[in-house]
Amino acid sequence: MKLVCTQGELNTHLSLTIHAVPSRPTHPVLANVRLTADAEQQQIRLTAFDLSLGIRTSFPAQVESSGDVALPAKLLNDIVSRLPDGELTLEQDDESYQTTLTSLSGNYTVQGMSVEEFPELPAIEDGKVIQLGSESLLEGLRGTLFATSSDETKQVLTGVHLAVRADGIEFAATDGHRLAVVEALNDADAPAMNLEDGEVFEVTVPAQALRELERTIGKRAAATPLTLSIDEGQAVFEVEDRRLTSRTLDGAYPAYRQLIPREFDNQANLDRRALLSALERIAVIADRKNNIVKFSFDSAAGQVTLGVDAADVGSGSECLPAQISGESLEIAFNVKYVMESLRNLQSTEIQLQLNSATSPVILTPLGGTKMIHLVMPVQIRD
Repeated sequence: MKLVCTQGELNTHLSLTIHAVPSRPTHPVLANVRLTADAEQQQIRLTAFDLSLGIRTSFPAQVESSGDVALPAKLLNDIVSRLPDGELTLEQDDESYQTTLTSLSGNYTVQGMSVEEFPELPAIEDGKVIQLGSESLLEGLRGTLFATSSDETKQVLTGVHLAVRADGIEFAATDGHRLAVVEALNDADAPAMNLEDGEVFEVTVPAQALRELERTIGKRAAATPLTLSIDEGQAVFEVEDRRLTSRTLDGAYPAYRQLIPREFDNQANLDRRALLSALERIAVIADRKNNIVKFSFDSAAGQVTLGVDAADVGSGSECLPAQISGESLEIAFNVKYVMESLRNLQSTEIQLQLNSATSPVILTPLGGTKMIHLVMPVQIRD
């Protein structure tokens, strides 16, 4: 194998695939990244797979002779990331699997191994297929990933639940204290899919894999189509020259739609940035004690007062103008949960809807993506 590529291209794609290399591989070959050079297509493919998450990327290169070798991922990444900009030449000895990298500054030899034992990425032949714009998918992930659980004993809650329909995908995530739901519409120019009208295919994908998907997609244009193929036990995401595969999570996902009230007695419209800034200031005191912030809605004065009172620490309050309808009431939340929702709603104004001090509050953006964030209140103790 012999090829010429740029340091920048190899470094960019290597830094993506290395995230699918396990830190403690169960088999020596899994600690490697598979480098495939194709002289016919003048292309390099990089593949990494930890048996749960798999990432494959490809990019053009000057390939003089084809080859396929497994190279130690961390060592290769450490070398390439430190090389100067410019062209790199890679030559691999077909018998010893030694691979030499030659750059403007010098050359390095890395001992590779055969790809015979390197596992193939899963492929889906008869699953469900849907196509979305990359931006639609990213909006769904940004609006839900933060609400997934980190508790491995509740494994199904460590992922984002996808309800796939012919017209798009509904993303949902909950950790038991908050819930996030986003509806992303299917690309209008997408080809016909193998889903019947009204048919819903549901699957839960690990949050870790979806965070890597965000990274893998990168700053793709909104019009760039992304294809999702799903089947029992596996999900495959493909966009342009990049592919990510992930196992899916077993278990029934909670019936989250039943948690969302259909009617509300009270609502308030506020400036999102102003509310987030006020919470970030007041959280300095709340974080030191119990993370609880009290919201006092005053419909007559048209304002919301945020208050914290931490014994032996201090207290603080902030007042914000708001358009309020309904009765005046007080309700308290974990300040962290509210701030994380506000950071992911991405709109100028948001609406808070609620019924009582003990019922959940719903946060939605005014305009833009159809998104719902639900936060459970905490009990106010006098």
